[in-house]
Formats: sequence, structure tokens, C-alpha cells
Amino acid sequence: MNCPNCGAPIDEKQLGESNAYKPISMWGYFGYELMFSIPVVGFILLIVFSTGAAGNINLRNFARSYFCYYIIIAVIIGILLATGTLAAILASVGAQQ
Repeated sequence: MNCPNCGAPIDEKQLGESNAYKPISMWGYFGYELMFSIPVVGFILLIVFSTGAAGNINLRNFARSYFCYYIIIAVIIGILLATGTLAAILASVGAQQ
């Protein structure tokens, strides 16, 4: 195929989507979420993908949002620990059993 403006040959790969902007399928998101849920390995992969090592911008942004979710949960648990609410909840759950 040739360029309509200058007539130079165009590679077919240049016309299609590049891998950097390729959308992730619904099953892809599901698989990445399962992978990020693995305790230690998932957290390491989460950090690797959030730095952009995969090359896909959509995957990088998804990993960053999942990392923000981890930070929010850690802050909430930290607040509950600091106020003693978490200890009271765990004590009441232990007393019921």
C-alpha cells in the first residue's frame, strides 16, 4: 500500500494498532486481577507492570489503579489499628466463637 500524500510505500504494521495502545479484553483484566491477587508474586508483578515494563499503556494504568487500591486499603487498616477499632473488632469476633 502507498501513502496517499507522497506515494511512499507504507508497511501494513504501521496502519494497525501498535502494542502500546492495544486494548485489554475482559478476560485479560480478569486474569491480571487474579494474578495480582497472588500474595507475594502478584505484588512483585504489580510493581513491575505499574512501571510500564509490559509496554502496554492500558496494562500499566490498570496496574497503577490496582496499586492505588492496595494503598487505600493499607491506610484504612492503619487508621483502624491506630484507633484500636481493629483490635476491638477482632476481640469481639474471637469472643463469639
